[in-house]
Amino acid sequence: MRNSTCLQPSLATTVVLPVIYSFLFPAGSFGNILTAWVFLRQALTKRTQYIYLANLVAANLFICSTMPFLAAYFARGYQWAYDSVACRIANHLGTLIMHISMYVTIIILCSTALSQYATLKKNSDAQCSHAAKENFYRCVLQKFRQPKFAKYLCIFIWFTVFCITVTAITYNIQEKAEKEFPSCYNMKVEAGEFVTMIAASFATASFFVSFTTVLLSYYSLTRHLDKIKKNTCIEEKHLIYSTVKRNILVIQMILTICFLPYHIFRPVFYVLIKNDECPRLNYLVEIKNFLTCLAAAKSSLDPVIILLLDKTFKKSLYGLFTKSTPEQHKRKDDIFNEETPEM
Repeated sequence: MRNSTCLQPSLATTVVLPVIYSFLFPAGSFGNILTAWVFLRQALTKRTQYIYLANLVAANLFICSTMPFLAAYFARGYQWAYDSVACRIANHLGTLIMHISMYVTIIILCSTALSQYATLKKNSDAQCSHAAKENFYRCVLQKFRQPKFAKYLCIFIWFTVFCITVTAITYNIQEKAEKEFPSCYNMKVEAGEFVTMIAASFATASFFVSFTTVLLSYYSLTRHLDKIKKNTCIEEKHLIYSTVKRNILVIQMILTICFLPYHIFRPVFYVLIKNDECPRLNYLVEIKNFLTCLAAAKSSLDPVIILLLDKTFKKSLYGLFTKSTPEQHKRKDDIFNEETPEM
């Protein structure tokens, strides 16, 4: 596994991956910068939902910032010396930022889904007191709707993920290699050492906890809506219910399409790389890198998803490029102060 001459990148790695990252970088950077600009101009972060969204945008921008380094690494990494500055920047710094931002995104998406679900429970409990759950369960859910709690939760998520990732990568940097690696593109970089694998296992477990939480939220939400509809405690005019259900479904789809393949394959990758067959190692590494690219692509798609799903954001973006009357300003303020969970 540690044979540095074993890995020989194919055209899929040296051409296709750099092209994909080169395309994702400007698209994702422009979309997320524009989204951040709208948030700052319209002060949307005063709402709990937009505290989560603002942190997602920040994580997206961090991921986008690593894309030029990743494109350069896959295009020329096999020609770089292992101890070169370019190799250290592209892998150590780029990997650090990429993984921190990726898992911050996953956990905040889970928190956003719980926030959406808590909003529905709050409104339905107010209308159907007989459908209320236990007080403790309801109070925990409502925490995700409180701006102060959301801010501290996001800070805690960033800090925890940062500490775990830095510890694993720092250990990997300081780990003594058994022999010199002639190129940057090698198994030590692609697979990491023992501590890196432990951190990866913990991260994979965290993903599946988040994934299962969102899935159970959607299932519970569907059952809850069916129940209150039977009790005629919900009217057709209450579009908030369908909006919440749609938003949680979108989060579930993002986790499933962008992140699930990578996290299913990662344990398989660490088991199979123990075999020293070079052709197999090359295939495994390339599959891993393409699945990582799929996960990174999510950062470029987020602005489009927010634009399509969030009516408030769409109105705010349109308002920045048009002249507003005093009446429109008043309506805008009313929109920002409302509690409907337009994701």
